[in-house]
Amino acid sequence: MTQAIPPGHEGLIAHLVVDDAAGAIEFYKKAFGAEEIMRCPTPDGKKIMHAELMVGGRPFYLADDFPEYCGGQSRAPKALGASTFNVHQFVDDCDAAIKRAAGAGATVTMPPADMFWGDRYGTVDDPYGHRWSFATHISDPTPEEMAAAAEAMFAS
Repeated sequence: MTQAIPPGHEGLIAHLVVDDAAGAIEFYKKAFGAEEIMRCPTPDGKKIMHAELMVGGRPFYLADDFPEYCGGQSRAPKALGASTFNVHQFVDDCDAAIKRAAGAGATVTMPPADMFWGDRYGTVDDPYGHRWSFATHISDPTPEEMAAAAEAMFAS
């Protein structure tokens, strides 16, 4: 029986729009260990209308930039000159995840560092204009400890 929500697709799913989806798929495999589940190319094979990948057992979707469809509402970050969100993942080793992504061609935008909220955290920008953040949870500060550490950080 068909289920309204396919198993493993509960909750929010990122749907990235990129320029060169085929290239992005290969990059995400190398940089993040993505597994390609499926891709649906245009009839002429020049673009990808929809693809599904998995990272860390969770799906995300991907498509080429098609400004001629959907009223131009779904555009790649490079076409807009900005990215409007981060894709975030908790990992066992934040430093190793960022090193792997950088080795595949991502740009490190925030090197890994221990943060006041209890995570080791850093970010990279992929070659397609999306920001990815990685964290390894390393401590459990109280709300009061976080507030004091944040105040000290912003004061410096």
